[in-house]
Amino acid sequence: MPHPRVRPLDLADEATAVAVHRIGRAAYTVEAELIGFDGIPALGESLDEMRGRALEWLGAVGPDGAVAGFLAWEEPAAGGPVGLDRLCVDPAWFRRGVASLLLRHALEELFPGRPVEVTTGADNTPAVALYERLGFVRGGDFSPVPGLRMASFTLTPGAA
Repeated sequence: MPHPRVRPLDLADEATAVAVHRIGRAAYTVEAELIGFDGIPALGESLDEMRGRALEWLGAVGPDGAVAGFLAWEEPAAGGPVGLDRLCVDPAWFRRGVASLLLRHALEELFPGRPVEVTTGADNTPAVALYERLGFVRGGDFSPVPGLRMASFTLTPGAA
């Protein structure tokens, strides 16, 4: 099967926003099972709430034009790190390199040479492995709410 191509996503487009919302819920449902915590904020986020976030959106689009996955981030204040907000893949596209494709594209094309920060559930083994494989360094784990342990990662250009 051909690989998806990467392109910006416009959540003002209703079909795109609905697809992104559906994929996010499906991906976070899987993560909730992996980490044993079903209170992930994005699981309760409405379509309008998702669209209202001040995020930039990048998608991986399959040959049929359907969104296979997406990456969203916050543009930082001058000189600050890029904050990855979410990286989600449609479960139908799991284990086919979509998350790696999106993250590599963003790191190489959209924010080369800039520091990047991200958090994920500490027990989300696939996400932890992805970030480590791409050179992110794991920082301290933290618990924002009881029952949830998060892992923090930073990619600092030039640090090795």
